[in-house]
Amino acid sequence: MNSVSRLQEAEQALLQIFSGIDATVKQNLQRVLKAFRGHRVGVHHFAGVTGYGHDDLGRETLDGVFAEVVGAEAAAVRVQFVSGTHAIACALFGILRPGDEMLAVAGSPYDTLEEVIGLRGQGQGSLIEFGILYRQLPLTREGSVDWQGLSCAISAKTRLVFIQRSCGYSWRSSLSISEIQKIVAIVKHQNPNTICFVDNCYGEFVEDCEPTAVGADLMAGSLIKNPGGTIVPAGGYVAGRADLVEAATCRLTAPGIGSSGGATFDLNRLLFQGLFLAPGLVGEAIKGNHLTAYVFYKLGYRVNPIPLAKRRDVIQAIEFGCADKLIAFCRAVQQNSPVGSYLDPVPAPMHGYESKLVMAGGTFIDGSTSEFSADGPLREPYIAFCQGGTHWTHVSIALEAAIDAVGPASDPISHKYSTNRVVDY
Repeated sequence: MNSVSRLQEAEQALLQIFSGIDATVKQNLQRVLKAFRGHRVGVHHFAGVTGYGHDDLGRETLDGVFAEVVGAEAAAVRVQFVSGTHAIACALFGILRPGDEMLAVAGSPYDTLEEVIGLRGQGQGSLIEFGILYRQLPLTREGSVDWQGLSCAISAKTRLVFIQRSCGYSWRSSLSISEIQKIVAIVKHQNPNTICFVDNCYGEFVEDCEPTAVGADLMAGSLIKNPGGTIVPAGGYVAGRADLVEAATCRLTAPGIGSSGGATFDLNRLLFQGLFLAPGLVGEAIKGNHLTAYVFYKLGYRVNPIPLAKRRDVIQAIEFGCADKLIAFCRAVQQNSPVGSYLDPVPAPMHGYESKLVMAGGTFIDGSTSEFSADGPLREPYIAFCQGGTHWTHVSIALEAAIDAVGPASDPISHKYSTNRVVDY
C-alpha cells in the first residue's frame, strides 16, 4: 500500500473522531466568545503603549479575558516572557523561598526545567542553589502517577507541588484534566496550604476546561504554543490565584512593579486574535496527531498516544528505534513546511537540553509549536515528537513524504490495539 492509500484509509477511519474534536472546539470557542463579550472587547483595546507600559487598557483587558477563559482569578499574558520555561521559572522563583520544598509528582520534569531546578548545570542561580529543596515522585512501572505514593507524599515543608501536564520528552501518558483534579484533591487533603502548580504547555484547549478551573492554584504556558493561535510572535502567561500571579510577575519585572509594567509594542490585536483562533487551531493539531498515530501504527511503529485514544495535549510521539529514521522523518516534515523547506535538519546542541536535538520547524513564528513541527533528542530509543498544525490537511501532505522516507518498521510491533475502536470524544 502506498503512502497516499494509507492516508486515505486513515482519514476515512478517523471521520467520527474528527467530528468529536469539532464539538470540543465549538464548546471552547463559546467560552472564549463569552469572555470577549463580557469584557466588551473593542478595537480601542488593540492600541498599545510604550516605555514602562503603565495603564495599558488592552493588556489589562486581555488579562481579564484570559483569566475568565481558563477559570482563574487572575492572569498575566505578557510578550516579555521569553518562553513557557521562562513563565514557569518566574512562577517558581516568585513563590518558593529558601527551605521550601518543591515536589514533582509526575516523574521527571521537562528537559529545559532541569537547569532551572538545579538538576543540571551550576552557578546559574537555580532553585537548589537558592536553598530550595527538590523531591520527585517517580512514575509507576506502567508510566502513570503513583497514586498510592502521592497519598502520603506531602510534608509540612512541601510548599509547592509541580504537575507537568504534558509528557514532554518521555513516553508516559500526558495528564488529563480529571487526573490533575484528582492530584489537587489528594495534595490538599494532606496539606491545604500546599500550592498546586501546573506546567500547562501543549495542553490548552485540548479539553473543555483548564487546570485552574478544577482547583489548581497556578499554571503557566507559552503563547507560541496553543493559546497564541499560531499568530502571536512571542510571550507566555501565568494564571491562577491573584496573589500567586502577582508573585510571578514580580520576578518577571521587579518587586513593586509586578503586573503593572511591560509595554505591549502594538501587539495587543495579535494577542486577542490569537486567543480567539486558538480553540480551532488546537482542534486541527489534534486531528493531525490522530492521523500521524494511525498511519505509523499501521506501519508497525510504537506510537504514544495510541490511535483513536482521546487526546490530552497536542504532542504525538513515534518511536523509530534508530537515529537515521528519526532524522529522515524530521527532514520530510521540514521539506513540506511553508518556511525554510530547503533546509536540512541536522542534530545539534540546544540551550536547556541535555542531548543533541534534531528539529523540523519551518514555521512563520520561529520555534512555534502551535504550527506543525517535529523534533526529538538524539538518544535511544530515538523518538520523534510531533506538535501543532494550522490545519490537518498540511499534516497529511507532510506525512505522505514521511511515510516514503522511513518506510515500515524493521521490527514491527504486534497489533494488539484495534484501530476500528472509536473512543468517546
